[in-house]
Amino acid sequence: MANQRVRGPELEHDVGRTPSLGYEPSGSYGCVRCLEHGFPNPLVRWHYHEEYELHLILASRGKVFVGDYIGQFEPGHLVLTGPRLPHNWISTDVPAEGLELRDAVMQFADAPLRQAAALIPELAEVLPLMERARHGIEFFGMSERARERYARIKNLHGLARFTEFVDYLAELVRCNDYRLLSTVQLQSFDDDASLAKISGIVDYLSEHYCEAFSMTEICLRVGMTESSFSRYFRRATGNTFTDFVNRLRINKACQLLMETDRYITNVCYDVGFNNVANFNRRFLQVKGMTPKEFRRQAEARFGLAVA
Repeated sequence: MANQRVRGPELEHDVGRTPSLGYEPSGSYGCVRCLEHGFPNPLVRWHYHEEYELHLILASRGKVFVGDYIGQFEPGHLVLTGPRLPHNWISTDVPAEGLELRDAVMQFADAPLRQAAALIPELAEVLPLMERARHGIEFFGMSERARERYARIKNLHGLARFTEFVDYLAELVRCNDYRLLSTVQLQSFDDDASLAKISGIVDYLSEHYCEAFSMTEICLRVGMTESSFSRYFRRATGNTFTDFVNRLRINKACQLLMETDRYITNVCYDVGFNNVANFNRRFLQVKGMTPKEFRRQAEARFGLAVA
């Protein structure tokens, strides 16, 4: 086995976004670009790009891959992905002639909205949504509204399109029926000083996840008692310290399983577990499948057949 072969996602460049693939022509849109395409299509591949993408599935069922998440999709499936987050949708029930229209997509850049939010306080309400999107957000109960919104935005231009788009973002901000797909997301709360400490610890753990450490050692680093640290950490991340570390290590393991051919035993130790049985058990708890099954299913992100 080629134990280090990399199978990373492809970076999508703007130069390849032509009308023949379903993109709106350059110069015909402002900060929001619409895209429609069928299946199969050259755009259906394991890839990432710099823009946010609001992706609505109009037809077919199959497997969706967002970061280290593997799940199922069906018509009405609505996902917002953030910059540089790899993704792909692979249909499994396609007629012999293919599908003329499967995907309705809107792409928009990060910088313009952030710069506008710095000047227009009302736009700042969308910033938490943009942060969550970096992990992929699946919205529920919005299928019909998403179809209507997309059709209106696609048919509008200039200020009318931007106004409709911002109103749509506000609707997504208000939606409470959603789930994050790829990683754990910090939640903001009133105690900014404690949140800053927890955020710093999350950054530290993300960098040193493969090392051995205890919660006691981490508490000493930030000068918090274990009871206070546990309370704030769970409030900020939605997880206990132990569960968060396990999930972080499992997420790192998913990346290695998807993008290299390293043996599963090696991956176990690479990400900080010191017991293969415990690694397999934790992986099953977090991902709902074994590491071997995850790697097997992950092959489909390239559009390959999975036995």
